Amino acid sequence: MVRKRAKAACDYAKQLNPALSTWFQNKPTQARSYAGKVLLTVKTSNSATSCTLAPEESGDLTLDIGTALPLTGNLAFLGDPMQAGVYLAMNEIYEANAGIEVITEWGDSGDASNQAYSTEIPRLLRAGSQVVIGSASSGVSLQFIDELVDACVVQISPANTASAFSTYRDNGMYFRTAPSDLLQAEVMADLIAKDGHDSVSMLVLNDSYGTGLASAISQSFKELGGSVLAAPTFTYGTQQYSSQIATALAGDPDALVIISWDELPDIITQIGARFSSRNIYLVDGNLMNYSDVLPSGALAGAQGTYPAVDETKISDFIEKMNRYWNAAGLPALELNAYGAESYDATILAALAALEARSTNGANIAAKLREVSGGSGDGTKCFTFASCARIINLGGTADYEGPSGSVDFNAVGDPTDKGAFLIQSYGFDNIPYTTGTG
Repeated sequence: MVRKRAKAACDYAKQLNPALSTWFQNKPTQARSYAGKVLLTVKTSNSATSCTLAPEESGDLTLDIGTALPLTGNLAFLGDPMQAGVYLAMNEIYEANAGIEVITEWGDSGDASNQAYSTEIPRLLRAGSQVVIGSASSGVSLQFIDELVDACVVQISPANTASAFSTYRDNGMYFRTAPSDLLQAEVMADLIAKDGHDSVSMLVLNDSYGTGLASAISQSFKELGGSVLAAPTFTYGTQQYSSQIATALAGDPDALVIISWDELPDIITQIGARFSSRNIYLVDGNLMNYSDVLPSGALAGAQGTYPAVDETKISDFIEKMNRYWNAAGLPALELNAYGAESYDATILAALAALEARSTNGANIAAKLREVSGGSGDGTKCFTFASCARIINLGGTADYEGPSGSVDFNAVGDPTDKGAFLIQSYGFDNIPYTTGTG
């Protein structure tokens, strides 16, 4: 009884928090009583953390979502499009008038260097967030996932790809709308092999993202009959790569895979004429426009894999995302990367809350696979409004959004295998989509 009262008191305090949003709508919340109702405690075999399923809530729902997206650090260039996706979603949810609205507390995940997450995640939890959208970096998410799991708060990353999350002890509270590196590795290995290469070396960022992806590429390429000659690592912040480059090129590989973040310009410059750019392969962490930072032709012919939808096929969504973002008085977006995945993460969280009739994190987690189509027994729908209508009429929604058919599996991974783009660089050092995985 004491534990039940303590949980109810904590939830009551969260409902009374008056400052849940800085951008959208400062709406006073109504406390909900749990008097006379039973709280159930559930525990999975994957974690010692116990999460409480709250009773269904009556009336309209107000879902508190926090964001832990890279506004500073080495992935700050992704921050605006990811926030824009969340911002569009929360507006569409409000406009649908379907019995739920989203209040967003905007936060910065930072990176492993500035560690902004160390103060931002506690702030989001104090604000009452029951869902956290973020982060972009797998390595950063691994720094705070336990904090969210222990608080029984759902985490949905729009960009984490590290394979480690597929087996993480997350008590069923972690999800992602970006495909795992295990899938990207298969696409990369197939691309290298189809280009006629028999051997490969890699330059690898020494974090969970880099080493995990490198290991998966190595395994996939070997399964295709190829050989991996070397895979030297470097740490974030490194400026001289001469030793790693020498090791990677010593065996005269047919192809070179570079797994990095914003270190790529320095790496390419230091490789120079020692290796043809036409045999260089990049990944989602470094596949971007380098027209302003590298001399013309430095990346000509290089290719890369990118876990994203073909933007030419979701032009209406991109136009709308940019329009809402600009209407809020915010600077024009320079790119749209992970905007669709961030949008879908927010829509799915709201649909799960609506299906559960609860804004409690554990209740939302229990319904996310269902509304994503992962259970395979729902009615397909393509907007929040149409999916919410199905739920409110007693049906089961199977949401498909601009990032594709998410279809969460049992460990919270999306299973859409068509979610990779193949891109090639022109003489201008700009990547152009040439195919899909």
